[in-house]
Amino acid sequence: MKPKDETKIKQIFTATLHLVKENGLAGITMGEIAKAAKIATGTLYIYFKSKDELINALFTDCRKEAVNIYFKAYDASAPFKIGFKTIWLNLLKFRMEHFEEAIFLDQCYHSPFITETTKEIARQMIQPLYKLVERGKKENLLKDIDSFMLLTFMVGGIHEFVKHSIYSGKKISKPQIEQLFTLCWDGVKD
Repeated sequence: MKPKDETKIKQIFTATLHLVKENGLAGITMGEIAKAAKIATGTLYIYFKSKDELINALFTDCRKEAVNIYFKAYDASAPFKIGFKTIWLNLLKFRMEHFEEAIFLDQCYHSPFITETTKEIARQMIQPLYKLVERGKKENLLKDIDSFMLLTFMVGGIHEFVKHSIYSGKKISKPQIEQLFTLCWDGVKD
């Protein structure tokens, strides 16, 4: 059997991300994905047996890339607030520079397309963020409340601000980034 062409997989993933951004996760078909990827529908089925299989593979790929970006240049030995801000800025950067992937991930989290196995893989990948929050609570720098709630607050502001920026066509300025970080920090610090 001939190995799968990584370039074709990338084409399929890119086409799927674009279609999901434009039409939503439920609103796309394998035929539309094949057309957007500029491949035959039969070829698409050689790579992915179903839309569910494709969505799960793409979700895992996007989640892995996101987590790698979140922790870029993070130094666990640095003071907590410095590390927290590094990760916070990386979350913002991912959201701005990989907007289609971020939208795709958002739609997948609560979708029926994502299998329990894929959800568990995603939970394992995101554990470093939970460890960061637990470290902040242990050092009495973050509020001693549910870690999921803290992460939701931390990430939610970024998501909404970037969506507003993208959809309104307004560029985010450095002072706005600093203000948004200050709002986040003031909301989670102990």
